[in-house]
Amino acid sequence: MTAEGVAKGGMRGVLGEAADGAAATAPRRVVVTGATGFIGSAVVRELLSFPNLNSVSARSLRLRAVARKPPEAARSPQPDTTVPVEWRAADLADPASLRGVCEGADVLLHLASDIGRDAERCELVNVRGTAALVGEAVRAGVGRIVQLSTAAVYGAGPHAGPGVGEVEPAPVSPASRTRLAAERPVLAAGGTVLRPGLVLGAGDRWVVPALAELLHRVPARWDGGRGLLSVVAVEDLARLFVRLALAPGGVPGGVHHASHPTPVRNGDLMDTLIGHGVLPRPTATAPHDGPGSGPDLSWDACLERLAAVPGRVSARQFALLASDHWYRSDEVWSAAGCDPGPGPLVRLAEAADWYRSHLQARA
Repeated sequence: MTAEGVAKGGMRGVLGEAADGAAATAPRRVVVTGATGFIGSAVVRELLSFPNLNSVSARSLRLRAVARKPPEAARSPQPDTTVPVEWRAADLADPASLRGVCEGADVLLHLASDIGRDAERCELVNVRGTAALVGEAVRAGVGRIVQLSTAAVYGAGPHAGPGVGEVEPAPVSPASRTRLAAERPVLAAGGTVLRPGLVLGAGDRWVVPALAELLHRVPARWDGGRGLLSVVAVEDLARLFVRLALAPGGVPGGVHHASHPTPVRNGDLMDTLIGHGVLPRPTATAPHDGPGSGPDLSWDACLERLAAVPGRVSARQFALLASDHWYRSDEVWSAAGCDPGPGPLVRLAEAADWYRSHLQARA
């Protein structure tokens, strides 16, 4: 069965079997891979600050945080915290290092991946590493697996609001191809796969830095700023992961889009970043429909400007950030009973200081 078939068919697998147990109790021992990464560290913070969820009390929660290089602070005795944390060094590129990583766990939150351009490395980490990790989880009797994937598996687009199964994945980059392949062992074990779109917040070293470069190369309102994007704030995505991890009873298996349910216009995103002083106001001036993101250029003109100014962000990546790439995402929030929050544009106020400092350091 394909990933899309699993999602539409409601396959329950290990998750459903665990949920149908006599007590249907909430899980309490959670393993988080990629625990020092952008999204993984947000999930760890959410778990550490999580007071309760129905029958789950903070005192009963145990966390094993897995990373290639645990932070230095993990080597020192920890101060008294509500949630005990065990740090574990492991590398998806080294299956031997994964042995026993899921021992005694109820939940695996798999948030580690390689998003680089090296195809062999992506295959090693994302595909073979995930298969080895899921094998460890199954051997350890883990009853719930939730994996971070990406909406980038759908490829170039444009995409205007499809649900899961309504558009075929067509990944372009090595990272996206292998992250799609990495979903298979998770789904075969009855797990849950989340595909967010653009993830914003403190620690984001790709989305807003790429927008900053693009605004420098193409100082304009891109195609009227009308492109609709699937976006989610990292803290809201982290809450969704934690809700799926700790909810008593069953959780929705299969593939789910995991952005905020309301898509964001590219022009509104750029205006918000400019308004917070994260991005500069373009120096060119011309009538347009927004408060500060520059003159309106057609998409063809934008691509011409982009090609004329060298940079790291490709035309394909430009399209992912500026043209329609949004996917219906309301279902998973409803199924998980999780409030999606006020929206990523509102959340940007909390991350603005971090973004300003990060972009200044890169300049």
